[in-house]
Amino acid sequence: METSATLGRENQVGSPENILRRAGSVPEYTTFPPMDELTARFEKLRGEHPQLISVQRIGASRLGDALEMYSIGDGPLSHLVVGGVHPNEPIGAWTALHLLEQLATDDDLRTGLGARWNIVPCIDPDGTRLNEGWFANPGDRGSYARAFYRPAPNEQVEWTFPFSYKKAYFDAMMPETQALARAIDLTKPDLYVALHNAEMGGVYYYLTRDVPELYDLLAAVPESLGLPLDKGEPEGGHLKELAQAIFITGSLEEVYDWVESLGGDPFPPGSGGNASSDYALRYGTLSLIAELPYWKHPDADNTAPTDESYSALLARTGAVFLDFGTELIELLAEAEPLLTIDTPFLRGSRAFVPMMKATGESNIARSRQPEAQRPATVAERFGCEDLVHMFRLRFGGMLLRAFEAEVNAGTAPAELRRITERMLSLYTGWQREAADDDNAEVIPISSLVGVQYGAILAGAAYFAGTLT
Repeated sequence: METSATLGRENQVGSPENILRRAGSVPEYTTFPPMDELTARFEKLRGEHPQLISVQRIGASRLGDALEMYSIGDGPLSHLVVGGVHPNEPIGAWTALHLLEQLATDDDLRTGLGARWNIVPCIDPDGTRLNEGWFANPGDRGSYARAFYRPAPNEQVEWTFPFSYKKAYFDAMMPETQALARAIDLTKPDLYVALHNAEMGGVYYYLTRDVPELYDLLAAVPESLGLPLDKGEPEGGHLKELAQAIFITGSLEEVYDWVESLGGDPFPPGSGGNASSDYALRYGTLSLIAELPYWKHPDADNTAPTDESYSALLARTGAVFLDFGTELIELLAEAEPLLTIDTPFLRGSRAFVPMMKATGESNIARSRQPEAQRPATVAERFGCEDLVHMFRLRFGGMLLRAFEAEVNAGTAPAELRRITERMLSLYTGWQREAADDDNAEVIPISSLVGVQYGAILAGAAYFAGTLT
């Protein structure tokens, strides 16, 4: 039975109960917005609330799109939310728009968390446009992978901040990166949320420092929306888990040392730089990332042991990475003398294709470590096996798009056309294998936006002191 105290707490803007309610009240979305639509929606909202919402230009993309930051609220705290940090991750487009809509139309929300909110709809519009081919049909994994684009590491806005460590050095900040740095410098955020998302499995989080007050609520948000936490393979063996499916971001120096310890090249040609969250540390900023999948799978949070050792799992999937990575390297090398168009797909392929083989070598090296001599969990097995499908479809598809750009432009000689046909045949086989293993469920976009939105509110409530 609800008491008056319970009802009062549920109505308190920054209470966990209120945040969960708001996370579950996101409107239904069935597609992702192309850049022009996203820009128009933000401008329409500003036109409807000119006394509340202001906008300032923070830069321009390399192809001339204006990069703008919308601001609302007048509290003493400062929060920065940025979409499009990776252009194949568009969940944040709806999240950023929904957040601004709620702040503009809900006086309690706008005033109750004591903050000035600053929202960048998309920091990489050029890259986002190259993903728009799958935005109208986001539930189809085949469509997604075939129209997928991920910039080369040294062209990723999120990871092109200055970095110098051992043999690594990077200072080639792009115009978009400079704009993001400008947004951070202007706002000096208490809370910074870069709107990322993953692809398959469950929900997991990154924080730049240990904040135990947030852990229960961050776990409760996806649970309330029917999404599992991802309890399988972390993105890197160097990552420290703060709580289940919540990791501390760590530093690029730690990544460098970890790769180096496995015998790999920690700074190969085409590497990027540091992350925006590291740049924001100069202001004492807490950065929060909610990584969300488009598809969920029942094995993503299953921690039961399997009859395969973790060592054998790493060695087995590492061998597959070595095999297809070598195939892609050989196809690209064969095509290189015939390629004349410097497309983003080609630049990305030159960076990512060698990484597939390197991932295989890393997995095999990890399989020999003493800590790998234990049973693998169901979630770890799923994570490792699905990573094979994900990377083959993602980066095989990008290489195919690079070849097809020449064919479609009419500049491909006969030999490059034959290489393109071979690549298409190889890729079609990988698509079939992935489809045969696929029993994942498409997650409603509103639930994904709800998790990001709820995580943002949780972070803001932590600073407002309303979580307890």
